Amino acid sequence: MKLAIVGVGKLGLALLEGVVARGVIPASEIGLLDLNTARTEEIAARTGARAITPAQLPGTERVLVSLQPRVFPEAAGWLAQENTGYISTMAGVSVAALARRLGTKRVVRVMPNLAATIGRSQTAITGPREATDAGDLAFARHLFAAVGDAYELPEHLFNAFTGMSASGPAYVAVVAEALADGGVRMGLPRPLANELAAKLLVSTGELLQLRAHPGMLKDEVASPGGTTIAGLAALESAGVRGGLIEAVVQATRRGTDLGRDQE
Repeated sequence: MKLAIVGVGKLGLALLEGVVARGVIPASEIGLLDLNTARTEEIAARTGARAITPAQLPGTERVLVSLQPRVFPEAAGWLAQENTGYISTMAGVSVAALARRLGTKRVVRVMPNLAATIGRSQTAITGPREATDAGDLAFARHLFAAVGDAYELPEHLFNAFTGMSASGPAYVAVVAEALADGGVRMGLPRPLANELAAKLLVSTGELLQLRAHPGMLKDEVASPGGTTIAGLAALESAGVRGGLIEAVVQATRRGTDLGRDQE
């Protein structure tokens, strides 16, 4: 097998569907391994991949480890194989911890976000020289390019990337929910308010990509003495900006804590 996906949750499934749809790897060359065997077999039958057991891992070229970090120490014993490259999506688990537990330096650490499920993820990628020399880093970059944009980052920035980009969809969802609640409070029907909030965030993201700085877009919308600047003043009074900054800070620190648990 060219690839085994260990942990076929939302991310594992999104990656499988992305690489198969874009012809990165034939489905027949992908193995799927998960505790939920019934679901795994259903996905395998639907996509053309193969449901496998741990006994079938030997000989696999590369293994994508998409498990919860807390179960990794126990799983590492049967995950470790000779002549295999590893790609980990586990938050907070460092390259050093991966290499130590798996017994190889052919390890690549990646951090995507939920937008992988729609092919729009931002994924951070890093790995040691051994992973680069073996082609594992290039393979991971090619793999995650199938579900969005891939960025090679030094590992010391990974927890910050996790705290902002990987956790970010949840923050933005709270913003959307709050905007919709405001609309409802002012009389908009709930279905319309929810739809407007979602579309607002999508279109604003596209507008932001056309500007050098977010403040430029804010200034374009906020005319002197108008409605927008009044709303912005309310946001500042409520500490929304500081709250979002602190969310990234705390999520980054939590990623660091998760990493310490693996040491």
